[in-house]
Amino acid sequence: MKDHAPLLEEAFRSPLKEESYLLKGIEGRVPQAIRGTYFLNGPAKFQRGDQEQKHWLDGDGMVCSLRFEEGGIRFTNRFVRSEKFRQEEEAGRFVFRTFGTSFPGDQLQRGIGLASPVNVSIYPFAGKLLAFGEQGLPWELDPVTLETLGEHTFGRRLNPVSPFAAHPNFDDATGEMFNFGISFSPRRPCLHLYRFSADGELVSRSRLEIDQPRSVHDFGLSQRYAVFYLSPYILDMKGLMEKGSTLLDTLAWQPEHGSRILIADRETGLKVAELALGDAYCLHLIACFEKDGALFVDVLELDRPVYDQYLLKEKLFEDVRRAQPIRYRLDVDASRLLERIPLDHHRMGDFPVIDPRKKTEDYEDFWFLGISKTEEPGRKFFDEVVHCSWRRGGAIATYQAPPYHYLCGEPVFLPYPGESTGALICQCFDAKNRKGSFLLFDAHNIGSGPIAKLPLKRPMHLGFHTCFQPD
Repeated sequence: MKDHAPLLEEAFRSPLKEESYLLKGIEGRVPQAIRGTYFLNGPAKFQRGDQEQKHWLDGDGMVCSLRFEEGGIRFTNRFVRSEKFRQEEEAGRFVFRTFGTSFPGDQLQRGIGLASPVNVSIYPFAGKLLAFGEQGLPWELDPVTLETLGEHTFGRRLNPVSPFAAHPNFDDATGEMFNFGISFSPRRPCLHLYRFSADGELVSRSRLEIDQPRSVHDFGLSQRYAVFYLSPYILDMKGLMEKGSTLLDTLAWQPEHGSRILIADRETGLKVAELALGDAYCLHLIACFEKDGALFVDVLELDRPVYDQYLLKEKLFEDVRRAQPIRYRLDVDASRLLERIPLDHHRMGDFPVIDPRKKTEDYEDFWFLGISKTEEPGRKFFDEVVHCSWRRGGAIATYQAPPYHYLCGEPVFLPYPGESTGALICQCFDAKNRKGSFLLFDAHNIGSGPIAKLPLKRPMHLGFHTCFQPD
């Protein structure tokens, strides 16, 4: 079987060092309009002693930042020192079972769930910098040094067993944060919807019944609604309790249950509509907005889940299928699908982003990372940045990375103040030379290649979600 990602394993072998330094040797031009801090979180530590994790979601989280200021660009990176990280560092071995790996004698958190490696996302909120994992509460970090300050309980309104996801959404107009969590009870599964005020207080928490214990990673936010794409990816909690079972082992793709969209009122937290869509899978939504009395829900829709494609190191995306941008136009009052609008793009893609100034508004452009060798057998990885347009019906530009170069970390759109355009930034790993960097693009001209390359002293981990906090 052909390897379409030669030397990718080097990204998981590179020793990681916590450090902080000014970047040197920048190639190209960094626009003066970019002022602020870029943050990235992702799994980084996969080995302890003679033990090795098997899945990309298993590694302990490491956060990095790029501080764009008048005197240059400063890079900083540190591990998130969660309770899991601390205990395992002291033990010199893995103690807790992870998403895709189990060890003899491993433990579940409080005997009922996974201990969070805090490795998925990072966001500033209410004057604090919070790192999120797929299980458990976020951890607060110092926004400059990235030192771990402690688990964040929102004024003790939540606790470590509160269902809490890694993909919050923010309303920039009000400063509010919304998040969710799934209770995977086989008898009464439900979705918890949280709303937090701009000062960090928990305003409301509602429980919405769902038909199956479905795995949900992301959700959308429009002017009035919180929107959930419920894929038929079902978790068997009883199976997780059995000796040696991982979370990946207990997730089952059951398309016969169908996909659904659940819509909740942002103010009341109550369910206002739910409707069937088909039997596809959605890991990430693109955006949601309301216009002319309809709700628009834009998603990247996949043929099936991808978590089984995250196996390290020789199996990454070995059998990945295509993804397609889909726009759903819905009548919320009638719980009715009015229109399904597919775009003419079929290669696998992930981490979709829009201009943040267009959040909850009608928009045209979005960007995501793609895999050029989609549907070809063999290991592969993200190696292109794709710019799509709803108005123009598909992809309008693609940046193809050179051989042995792999892209990662959710792209971020960096708006230029007072202008309608901006830059796009993403992470790059040169596997042949074992070098790490960040690439800056003119967001509306990515096909011309990077306008700047920000080289690092050494390679870094392949990240997941990112954000940019402007000055």
